[in-house]
Amino acid sequence: MSAALPPTPEPVRIGIVSVSDRASTGVYEDKGLPALEEWLTRALKNPIAFEPRLIPDEAERISATLIELVDAGCTLVLTTGGTGPALRDVTPDATLAVAHKEMPGFGEQMRQISLRFVPTAILSRQVAVIRDRSLILNLPGQPKAIAETLEGLKNANGSQAVPGIFAAVPYCIDLIGGPYLETDDAVCKAFRPKTAIRTRA
Repeated sequence: MSAALPPTPEPVRIGIVSVSDRASTGVYEDKGLPALEEWLTRALKNPIAFEPRLIPDEAERISATLIELVDAGCTLVLTTGGTGPALRDVTPDATLAVAHKEMPGFGEQMRQISLRFVPTAILSRQVAVIRDRSLILNLPGQPKAIAETLEGLKNANGSQAVPGIFAAVPYCIDLIGGPYLETDDAVCKAFRPKTAIRTRA
């Protein structure tokens, strides 16, 4: 028998990290953090406390920031930027350095989505890991790609053509002991086994 939900969705703390040398020094405006916050606000029914960070492409700084956010109680941490093969692209390496478990399926699916648009998607090195009771996901750097990766791709009739990675995030959070994330099905329908679905009395 599935458990009952509390009267209102549980609050959740989410870390959002934009990794960019130029944006962090003010050379141009960062678009990663607003894109992440906008999409998550639309997709989740839970009250969200965001912990935003804008940092340069420095591995030690990235790792330290991820640890800080996990220690601060962020159930979910999303990064954007720094996932390619360029010398300064070190986000995946810094993420793996703080991992307790790797979750390779997320990276595989992100690349499958991006390959629908550009053959250079195979150059992306996005990873996903678990640290303590937190899920950390590396996302692409462009706002359009962030939304496509999280939400997936739809056919002309509105049906799902390619699932986005966020459909699997709420159940992953369940399994590692985090709050019960409730999604807006119009944006992204979370998938859970029937036994894991909770309902309100």
